[in-house]
Amino acid sequence: MPDDAAFADLVAPYRGELQAHCYRMLGSVHDAEDALQETLLRAWRALARFEGRSSLRSWLYTIATNTCLTQLQRRPKRTLPVDFGPATDAADGVGAPLEESVWLEPYPDAGLGYEQREGVELAFIAALQHLPATQRAVLILREVLGFSAAETAETLDTTVAGVNSALQRARKAVEERAPERSQQATLRALGDDGVRAVVERYMDAMGRADVDAVVAMLAEDAAWSMPPLASWFGGLEQVRGFLERGPLSGEWRWRHLPASVNGQPTVATYSWDEACGTHLPFALDVLTLEGDRIRQITAFITRTTELDDFSRWPEAPLGDRLSFGAFGLPAEVK
Repeated sequence: MPDDAAFADLVAPYRGELQAHCYRMLGSVHDAEDALQETLLRAWRALARFEGRSSLRSWLYTIATNTCLTQLQRRPKRTLPVDFGPATDAADGVGAPLEESVWLEPYPDAGLGYEQREGVELAFIAALQHLPATQRAVLILREVLGFSAAETAETLDTTVAGVNSALQRARKAVEERAPERSQQATLRALGDDGVRAVVERYMDAMGRADVDAVVAMLAEDAAWSMPPLASWFGGLEQVRGFLERGPLSGEWRWRHLPASVNGQPTVATYSWDEACGTHLPFALDVLTLEGDRIRQITAFITRTTELDDFSRWPEAPLGDRLSFGAFGLPAEVK
């Protein structure tokens, strides 16, 4: 059995892609990290029995995939508010959050190559979570990782015919839920300058609490959601009502920084904390674009859910479920 340092060096080139694989399977960064650690522990224990009939990478993916399949047997399906229930009327307020474990989590994409980011886009990850576990594994192995049908069958201990059948069903289900055009294709069409312009306009409008300017950037069927809240607002008038009653009502002061999450342009939002005398992390606003318009804002909120009044959420203490540091962002902004 190898010593810890030798094993760590052996698997180091694969850690990042294995974690991304576990995230695609599980929809949760925290669960993915647990699955990765379990994968590496199993691999370390079994390395002496590795016979080299497949590559080390394929062998590690086999262990990771089956570790995730085991986890999925005891975890609820992850989703986003827009897939969880109907839109909320802005006049009804934001309501209270559901259990955090039902929500998809944002993924830090800094370690992913450009071509890998399509495989962690929010819409794709959300669509994957609706698939049965084995279909999910087959689609990821075949379509994202490029495994052959035979390699996938060996990984899942099934037949090539079974893999092909599962892939056909999985493709159909994902096509029904995911948009025709990926965000990566949209971003390439806009170009770096075009994407930067959208992000800067959004930050400027939000920072000035200019509701009209924000709404002018949105697509007609725009949606705004805020995990772990189940509520979401659809259409320009409902989004406007939410902004006027909530974050852009003038009651709170904001600062914003550009970021990238799940392969998509993102704005890190900080709210003023009077006691600390600085702006503290509030949410990661992940933008889903349609041309140069914003079709969805998925604002992953960092604050504690232990509140009586969620209409005052920008004043709540920081929670422990989402760290801006994991996304390369500062802990405060003056």
